Amino acid sequence: MSTRPNILYIMSDDRAAHAISAYGSTINQTPNIDRLADEGVRLTNAFCTNALCTPSRATILTGQYSHVNNVKTLDDELDSSRPVQSQKLLKQAGYETAIIGKWHMGNNEASNPQGFDYWNILPGQGDYYDPMFFENGIEKHYEGYVTDIITEKAVEWLDSRESESPFFLMVHHKAPHSPWIPARRHEQLGVEGEFPEPETLMDDYETRSEAVKITTIRIEDTRKANLKFDPPPGISQDEKRKWAYQRYITDYTRTVQAVDDSVGTLLDYLDDHGLTDNTLVVYTSDQGMFLGDHGWHDKRFMYEESSRMPFLARLPGKIEAGLVATDMLLNVDFAPTFIDYAGVDVPDEVQGKSGRSLLEGVRPKNWQTSLYYRYWMHTIGHRVIPNYGVRNERYKLIYYYGVTPKDTGDPAIKIEPEWELYDLQLDPRELNNVYGTPDYLKVQLTMLAELDRLQANVGDKSRH
Repeated sequence: MSTRPNILYIMSDDRAAHAISAYGSTINQTPNIDRLADEGVRLTNAFCTNALCTPSRATILTGQYSHVNNVKTLDDELDSSRPVQSQKLLKQAGYETAIIGKWHMGNNEASNPQGFDYWNILPGQGDYYDPMFFENGIEKHYEGYVTDIITEKAVEWLDSRESESPFFLMVHHKAPHSPWIPARRHEQLGVEGEFPEPETLMDDYETRSEAVKITTIRIEDTRKANLKFDPPPGISQDEKRKWAYQRYITDYTRTVQAVDDSVGTLLDYLDDHGLTDNTLVVYTSDQGMFLGDHGWHDKRFMYEESSRMPFLARLPGKIEAGLVATDMLLNVDFAPTFIDYAGVDVPDEVQGKSGRSLLEGVRPKNWQTSLYYRYWMHTIGHRVIPNYGVRNERYKLIYYYGVTPKDTGDPAIKIEPEWELYDLQLDPRELNNVYGTPDYLKVQLTMLAELDRLQANVGDKSRH
């Protein structure tokens, strides 16, 4: 048996950290995911560098920022021939590699997974029930619920292995992406109307930028296909938001429960087959998600609920049980972390840094204390203005670089460049934009300089 650890990477889609009980969820319980927190490490400051599914997935595989791997928006496709991808490097080092579930980085031959011994992926978003997959390029149809099917196929692949080589298995769930359809066994879970509301549900955006005020990711704007029902007639706008929140969270929490079941199945498999002690297990999401926070669903913005990712990892004997790590780990750091655990040198083209020491309770020398974020996609669809920013351990600076009718094709949308600055220590809910206020002038200048430094460091170009 190899002394190098197996790596089991489990990723949900649109999974907010604050919908995991190990992170203090008030809306659901996740006992199987919590096992990883109890038996391993829980990171409290894991962040994505672009809060959108396709770009984040590309960054996780390549260890590169969106402007380097050229996957900036939902419309971009990963060039799978790129040599610097974690699975390719691990395969070259003797790992058996597989990916099962949601790929979402293109639907043509050039963007099909490469570097995997086995792949079985959903086309695009995929369907919750009776989904179609592409198994090594061959169309297959399966009956049942997609989360369960992904889990079953992962177990089948593990069972099919005959080699003593270590494995790198990526299990990518569709859930809980909209339209939030739960497994039938969970259709009665939770009581609609009784979920506690987030503090910022009725946010009025008073001090925020125009870019924030025009977005259509407000829960009450969610289409009927997601909420499933029309709102009660004659209710006020505030009442509609409260009603929409309860509908949203009822289905969201029901949908994520099958993911927790899946984690339990996979952890039990490792136990039953003597693989637990030599397998690094990671559970995360492709980014965060607004769960009624600021009155929103979806993600995209740099605010905490959207950019913060859950990240839990377990490797007995290497990662201390019950450890909580508070230093920053970015999704650009995931690939080099896996590569490091596999005993492979991290290529120079990888922009992230290995967080292995961080997972094992030691802060790496000169470790990052700030992050650079950039969201590239335009306003079409959800009216989220492209933006970038910097966050350190206390402050966050966001720049919305504005759009014109020419940019959007909509004569009603014209937004001038705008800035927001938040003191996360005094204002953790990001309700009070202090940019331009005298008390924060020094902080503002410091954060602007840090933004310039980080942009130059990652090789991105400024718009301001």
